[in-house]
Amino acid sequence: MRVIAGEFRRRLLKSLEGMETRPTPDRLREALFNVLQGRIEGVMFVDAYAGTGAVGIEALSRGAALVVFIERSKAAVQVIQENLAALKVTERARVIRGSVGTYVAAQKGELVFLDPPYAQEDEYEKAFAALQKTPPALVIAQHASRQELAESYGPLRRVRVLRQGDNSLSFYEPVSEEAQLEDGLE
Repeated sequence: MRVIAGEFRRRLLKSLEGMETRPTPDRLREALFNVLQGRIEGVMFVDAYAGTGAVGIEALSRGAALVVFIERSKAAVQVIQENLAALKVTERARVIRGSVGTYVAAQKGELVFLDPPYAQEDEYEKAFAALQKTPPALVIAQHASRQELAESYGPLRRVRVLRQGDNSLSFYEPVSEEAQLEDGLE
């Protein structure tokens, strides 16, 4: 696995052995950051269900001011910390070991990337529920292309879906209370 573009372009990242994590494929990461171009510079980015941290590290490489990595697995947290140390960016990152549902809302990131294990579909509901009180400017959820996520989660409405083979990215932005009432979302 490698960093695709930016400050750490072509740098190799450590990954986990086995099937515990499912890294975001390079092509999908590239497509994601092509969409985010112009929105990533200087922001706080949250990489939830971070796995090896590849998405968050790509955000750092492309100019995010701070990335918060949230991951439950002790082994994955260790790999994230090793990758950050190897790139000498530990001061631009915060790594939290724990449940996304517990920690994601408190981070106040402008951009939040959700990539729970596909087999744990209930994790999408938990994460979106946690983000509804103070929604970020953009939430991106990676999911299996065969899985349909809801059109909206409280004030967060899907504005785009990017499909690439077996993987998809759904983009959600907050809508006003008036728009929610008009659409019958509340």
